[in-house]
Amino acid sequence: MDGLVMAGQLLLGLSILIILHEAGHFFAARAFGIKVEKFYLFFDAWGFKLFSFNYKGCEYGIGWLPLGGYVKIAGMIDESMDTDQLAGPAQPWEFRSKPAWQRLIVMLGGVTVNIVLGIFIFWMLTLKFGETFTPNDKLEYGIAPGIIGRNIGLQAGDNITAVNGKKIVRFEELISSKVLFGNTELTVNRGGKTKMITVPGDIIEELSDYGINQFISPRAIIGKVSAIAPASNAEKAGIQVGDSILAVNAKPVKFFDEFQTEVQAQSGKSVALSVLRNNQPIALNSRVTDEGTLGVVIPQLGVPHENQQYGFLAALPVGASKAWGSFMDNAKGLGKVVSGEVKANKAFTGPIGIATMFGKTVDWVKFWSLVGLLSMALALMNLLPIPALDGGHAVFLLIEMVKGKPLSDKFMERAQMVGFVILITLMVFVFGNDIIKHVIN
Repeated sequence: MDGLVMAGQLLLGLSILIILHEAGHFFAARAFGIKVEKFYLFFDAWGFKLFSFNYKGCEYGIGWLPLGGYVKIAGMIDESMDTDQLAGPAQPWEFRSKPAWQRLIVMLGGVTVNIVLGIFIFWMLTLKFGETFTPNDKLEYGIAPGIIGRNIGLQAGDNITAVNGKKIVRFEELISSKVLFGNTELTVNRGGKTKMITVPGDIIEELSDYGINQFISPRAIIGKVSAIAPASNAEKAGIQVGDSILAVNAKPVKFFDEFQTEVQAQSGKSVALSVLRNNQPIALNSRVTDEGTLGVVIPQLGVPHENQQYGFLAALPVGASKAWGSFMDNAKGLGKVVSGEVKANKAFTGPIGIATMFGKTVDWVKFWSLVGLLSMALALMNLLPIPALDGGHAVFLLIEMVKGKPLSDKFMERAQMVGFVILITLMVFVFGNDIIKHVIN
């Protein structure tokens, strides 16, 4: 059932993005009097389709192959590779008969809608919820580094005050792309002394292996046990809601990271717990799962949060900045892959990974946040200068505008085929990499 919930959210999110993306092409073409013959969600490969109907000369439908969608524009060499219609003279309603600038607008219509959609989603989320953040200068206990943070030299209790010499106002800046893309220098206050720690350029690879939670988090005090998983090791050991865990294997634990480290170090073994219940110390023994957990929920205290609300107009630039920031983050990440600084199998996430991000339960705030991020990622992907993608068509149109005459139909056919092969290869790589990361591992 969990898998169905994640897959359902992924399918819904992608369907929204695909329909709106293709609608951008559709309405741009219609605006210039270009005939659109088909509008499909998913591909009706080899003529098979789940559903279709005709309305005002256009066939609308849902294909069986969920790898995207398309609009078939008359007089254009596209995914359908239908070249028969190009044999005769150009007709006024065909794509090829229109000026290059109009065709360029049609090609960029989908990307434009994706960008506008991403900005709109983040605008509305900002308007509704504002921005909740942790003021960095109010972190009384500093940070708690995970595996990745410890590897670069950070220690529990450190206070990171600046990145590349620029003061940090919100803790969230420390787990943003400005740090996580690496090649940055952290100014750290440790016991009253200032230290400089460098974040390596390939840290993204470790983030892919361990997750962002293993970089740093605000250091928090252990609260009282608030919940216990049924039939868990904690329940079997006699731990109760309201207990305060004071020590693990006789080692005092005040902070959550200390408790987590001691328990995870005993994965698959038993630990001796010192617990305070009704002001009385109690000694308990509990087995730790192979994943390093006991089956308890413990609140993390002492981490301040603030919320900043925005009005209707004030929320727009904030939302637009978030959307554009995600676009640029994806572009920079792609640049690191192209330059060889980061391995492709560490940087790319496929459908399985994306579905996992949506989660096992439906959280509409998370859902729309991810749809906004995916919309900006889809915009970037389609801008890549690969034949068969919008970016490839746009490049050919720009060349035509410079030359003053269109590229030959033969060239366009071959370029479309080459682009199609490239896309299939990339798709196979992403799917295969996804399976290896999320199934085999």
